[in-house]
Amino acid sequence: MSSDQRFFDFLKERIGLDVASVGPAIIERAVRQRSLAAEGLSSDQYWQRLQGSRDEQQALIEAVIVPETWFFRYPESFAALGKLALKRLGELNNMRALRILSLPCSTGEEPYSIAMALFDAGLAPHQFKVQGLDVSPLSVERAKRAVYGKNSFRGQLGDFRERYFSAGADGYQLSARVREQVALNVGNVLDPTLLANEAPFDFVFCRNLLIYFDQPTQQQVFEVLKRLTHTDGVLFIGPAEGSLLGRLGMRSIGIAQSFAFSRHTAVEPAPRFVPTPLPVPPPIRAPAPLPVRARPFISSAPASPVSKPVAPASDAQALLATIAALANEGKSSEAQRACEQYLRSHEPVAQVFYWLGLLSDVAGSALQAQGFYRKALYLDPQHAEALMHLAALLASQGDEAGARRLQQRAARSERGADSERKR
Repeated sequence: MSSDQRFFDFLKERIGLDVASVGPAIIERAVRQRSLAAEGLSSDQYWQRLQGSRDEQQALIEAVIVPETWFFRYPESFAALGKLALKRLGELNNMRALRILSLPCSTGEEPYSIAMALFDAGLAPHQFKVQGLDVSPLSVERAKRAVYGKNSFRGQLGDFRERYFSAGADGYQLSARVREQVALNVGNVLDPTLLANEAPFDFVFCRNLLIYFDQPTQQQVFEVLKRLTHTDGVLFIGPAEGSLLGRLGMRSIGIAQSFAFSRHTAVEPAPRFVPTPLPVPPPIRAPAPLPVRARPFISSAPASPVSKPVAPASDAQALLATIAALANEGKSSEAQRACEQYLRSHEPVAQVFYWLGLLSDVAGSALQAQGFYRKALYLDPQHAEALMHLAALLASQGDEAGARRLQQRAARSERGADSERKR
């Protein structure tokens, strides 16, 4: 067994991470960073250090799992939450406070967004309580500080930053009113006894997590989530995870772009799905220069201050062009190696994972292709080609409802792109 495989197995055992979902390059880079931080140890030496130090085990996990997050990510989910919360309080006749769970809560942007959304919907402090859990103690501590930089405020901000934050020397401090609504703790979703002695939650947010597990682990985590969600509750997931929940017996509640699912099993028979013919994909072109994006599994604040070379953006664009040329020439193996080289040297972008999915698709590796397409959609939820090809894969596997949803999203993405081009 290779030294790399040892680290893959360690992460699989501790946090359930399926290396195929992110590719080995991202994990290998985290291991290299931690090896350098540990006095430049060799792979075998670092493995011995890892086995004997719980602090180092946690440091490696911290270097891999910290996800991409910001306030009010997927805003439709929070708009839907506000409406559903008012309805739920009416059903309960205001006899108790609503319970909402954010898992994983990362550095706090999601659970605090939940609290702000509920305040904006008109709920009073005594009407709801938010619980945030994350496997990373470092992330939980940062969430408790509740001081955020500009990277946490993206997209259509509205005026929530002016209403709920105060500017300071270190960033934007969240108001005590919001912080008091949120309890933050360390917890692992792979623990079958997680929150076992607590009442179920009315709303559970578990977004962009299932796609990083293999199928047995997905099933294990789903059983935990099902136990944590009230029988009349709602589970919010990521945009690439809808088909996974569909296969596990959940159904969408029908609010567009909310990615919200119900546990109820009484579902009306869906009309027979007739796949829309997919257009023949055009030749792969080198994309226009892309903005640098934070990678989803590497923290922007490493546990130890280790300097590392950053590849110039021009090198990234040249490598993207090389990948496109190799793929167009049918040189699949070379194109795949170029993709892996890109992920070792640069911040991951959706297009690279789309190409890896396409190359796997052509090679007949449907399951691997599906994982890469989902990774592309994590980085860019409106990536039209990834949506289209993943829809085709799901349709071929009999997941008609999942394929239909993805085709609808692809159509909306194309309409949005057309509108942008006409401006």
